[in-house]
Amino acid sequence: MTGTDRICVGAIAGAFGVQGEVRLKSYCAEPSDIAAYGPLYASDGRRFTLRLTRPVAGGLGARVSGVATREEAEALKGTELYVDRSRLPALPDDEFYHADLVGLSARDPGGAEIGRVISVQNHGAGDLLEIAVPDRAGSLLVPFTRAAVPTVDLGRRLVIVDLPEGLD
Repeated sequence: MTGTDRICVGAIAGAFGVQGEVRLKSYCAEPSDIAAYGPLYASDGRRFTLRLTRPVAGGLGARVSGVATREEAEALKGTELYVDRSRLPALPDDEFYHADLVGLSARDPGGAEIGRVISVQNHGAGDLLEIAVPDRAGSLLVPFTRAAVPTVDLGRRLVIVDLPEGLD
């Protein structure tokens, strides 16, 4: 189960070397923190422990429990890794786990519905909220800045979005 009780903190990007090491992509602000949270879980419930070995191109090298060969490591490619939410640190008031933003209703400053947050993306220039808009062919990408998203109310499951000029 990977609902709100678990948060995705990384993924196995493939095998590294010939002795069962994996290339790990960490989604943590400090990439090496992925090893500090305790056991990690796949979406199908498999449990893993890992030990980081070295930095590698595009991520971290790691040893994963139960993986001894390159073939076993390669078979895990694409496996997302989740941690129990209770193992993660509390965040300051103005920071959010991406998983908490997905599903929130997006409304304009006047209260009119814009749509629903379907993902949080980052292509290198900062976080973007992807919002599914009813009766619109594509989704809307909004910079996740205080100017464009002045209010995030997790209790009411709502974000207020002040669309920048040209995004409507």
